[in-house]
Amino acid sequence: MTAGPTEAWVRRLSPQLGPDPRRVLARLFVPGQEMLTEGESRAGGVIDRILALSDEEVATTLEATLNGFAGRHRELEGILEDHFDLVAHRLGARADLSEERRLLIGAYFTNEYSVEGAALFNPSIVLHPDQDQVGLGEARIILSLRGVGEGHLSCIEFRTGIVDAGSDVRIDDPGPVLVPGRARPPVYERELFRGKLAELGEAGESAAFVLNSLPASFSQVELELALADLGDQILTRTTARETIEHIRRVAASNYDTVFPEDSAIGERVLWPIGPTESHGMEDARFVRFVDDDGRVTYYGTYTAFDGVHVTPQLLETADFRTFRVTQMAGPAARNKGMALFPRRIGGRYVALSRWDRENNAIVTSDDCRSWGTPTTLQSPRYPWELLQIGNCGSPLETPDGWLVLTHGVGPMRVYSIGALLLDLDDPTRLVARLPEPLMVPDASEREGYVPNVLYSCGALLHGESVVLPYGIGDAAIGVAVIQLPDLLARLQAATTT
Repeated sequence: MTAGPTEAWVRRLSPQLGPDPRRVLARLFVPGQEMLTEGESRAGGVIDRILALSDEEVATTLEATLNGFAGRHRELEGILEDHFDLVAHRLGARADLSEERRLLIGAYFTNEYSVEGAALFNPSIVLHPDQDQVGLGEARIILSLRGVGEGHLSCIEFRTGIVDAGSDVRIDDPGPVLVPGRARPPVYERELFRGKLAELGEAGESAAFVLNSLPASFSQVELELALADLGDQILTRTTARETIEHIRRVAASNYDTVFPEDSAIGERVLWPIGPTESHGMEDARFVRFVDDDGRVTYYGTYTAFDGVHVTPQLLETADFRTFRVTQMAGPAARNKGMALFPRRIGGRYVALSRWDRENNAIVTSDDCRSWGTPTTLQSPRYPWELLQIGNCGSPLETPDGWLVLTHGVGPMRVYSIGALLLDLDDPTRLVARLPEPLMVPDASEREGYVPNVLYSCGALLHGESVVLPYGIGDAAIGVAVIQLPDLLARLQAATTT
């Protein structure tokens, strides 16, 4: 990206990063998932027709399929074998098949999904964990992006790149294929289960029977043993069956996902796995978190959507290869737009929240999982933000205070980007807020999947600059470079007006 003509201290870079429909995943596809009142599903009929093919037809069709999709997926035959295994139960006694026929059945139950087919937007940016061999004044970065494809299903993608000494940004080629992670059971946390079950109305005897039998951290095996003990009491505990279903839903919503060691970060995609995110993983706000002992962890708060409910969830990684996905509990862990501060304050985790869908608020936690009642920080006040306000990612620590970039929605649903400043030691104290937007959509940024929208999920401090990637019309990505001294001066001036 190179600099384009813009204002003196807010500099837009060009060109923009747009969606690439060639970036596809091979997903399980089950024909006939619609409800039928009689007869067999289409899936059963499809399998019967494949089994009726001659060996020659199987070999010819499979060869054409593998050749036609060569280079579009990593280990395509392994994917087809996995998808066969997922539908093999429909075969019954007929499951003893040749490898070619197994792979062909897997191919019929696979489709390509273009993860950016509809849109690419809502980026956040953090320092890459590997800063070796970068030039003087440069920094290696990771962008997280929200990709949207068929059916408006969202996932989380990544790009890597370099911010150079002049704060221009170069984005790396992400690679020819996309790689989804492999899910595995995590180490579960008892108190998180207790909090989530309470939110589901499961704070009674059956839930307590299971949770009180488990240690503070427990495995999937330990959970299954505890659920089996409760299952033995279904006749005497009338709520046991429903409690087991709720506990299983919580367990399925907390998982680890691991990517191949030889995959590049730009090839990796976090694809919805848990029931709470079955309709999408949206608006990840990543932050490089430095704990009191110096340990670095990357957290990403994102919105999980199950088709009805939205809820904030947490991603945790040290290397962008292995991710822990966990739910969060408590009054503040509601609605969209939670964003973590990059370090503890007073020994506690701190986050921005828009729990009431109306105001920007701030909340603390002992464990980064359970969040109490927030303190309101900012309410809509100026004409350009009266419809809605929210944050544009995690706060940035400056000598003058915590810099928070915000979004505001005004007439004709125009999304603009603003800024406010919080006290470093007491971030519940609002020091200043800009009365006017920092950025509004210009003439080249008005059109898109959702017109008139500028929106970001996180910025980066680089020397005297704020590097701000932002979504344009929910259809593309731009990057702005904001001179930090000028922005702080504007905010300081706002405290006197």
